[in-house]
Amino acid sequence: MTLPDFQLDPRLVRRRAERAATGYASVDTLAREISRRMGERLDYIRIEPKRILDLGCGPGADLAAFAERYPGVPRIAIDSAPAMLAQARGEKGLFKRLMRIGKPADPDFLCADANALPLARASVSLAWSNLMLQWLHDPLPALKEIHRVLEVGGMLMFSTFGPDTLKELRAALPPSNAEHVHRFIDMHDLGDALVGAGFSDPVMDMEMLTVTYTRLDDLFRDLRTSGSGNAAMSRPRGLVGKGHWAALRANYERLRRDGRLPATVEVVYGHAWKAAPKVLDDGRAIVRFERKPA
Repeated sequence: MTLPDFQLDPRLVRRRAERAATGYASVDTLAREISRRMGERLDYIRIEPKRILDLGCGPGADLAAFAERYPGVPRIAIDSAPAMLAQARGEKGLFKRLMRIGKPADPDFLCADANALPLARASVSLAWSNLMLQWLHDPLPALKEIHRVLEVGGMLMFSTFGPDTLKELRAALPPSNAEHVHRFIDMHDLGDALVGAGFSDPVMDMEMLTVTYTRLDDLFRDLRTSGSGNAAMSRPRGLVGKGHWAALRANYERLRRDGRLPATVEVVYGHAWKAAPKVLDDGRAIVRFERKPA
């Protein structure tokens, strides 16, 4: 499932994530809140995972919560940006290693693309992905990979951004042929992609959050520091003029209420299960025989 005429530059996405790694924790309030809300949804789901995958782990802020929720369960942390993984690993000097004796084992850290996971088939029970899918202009290949590495009965839980994210910024922009703001995939299309990837019983919901700023520059700073700038292939390649920025600021300023400027975030949540397959890889149907109780 892709957006018409919209492509992301994966190399630019990775470079920006690399640059953002050291400062990401200073601007990850939204990601932490969304993670907390994902955890609340997980509270109502019965699952006892044997191995957990955090896909798009960033600096690893969600990993400790898994160790607390599922003590002793192995964790795999995957991200495409080595600098993010370095932050997630933290310092591993001798003293640090000695201090960890008797504590839960560290996760396995792997640098990999979500479209080509270096994991065996059916090797994971729970796949978790907090705000990663929006960096893929087509999530279907990644969803198929997640489905492949999940065991039967395993679950994917994820969050991503929906189309109304940054709608104020998009509306305030002067007319242009270039793509100034990242586009996001609709919740229903993501549900269709889950089914297309082989998942069953997908559950989707969304909510609108509003972040407010005293200055528009503070919004731009958060986007830049978190590596969340526009990475569309059709983005402007040169500097825009002073008139463009003046018009943008004037348009956005009209939205100010009680001294604050709003920035809407549409958060899409989803989870789905890997059911037992009905056909083999070569297309032959699977027929199961079950013994009836006497």
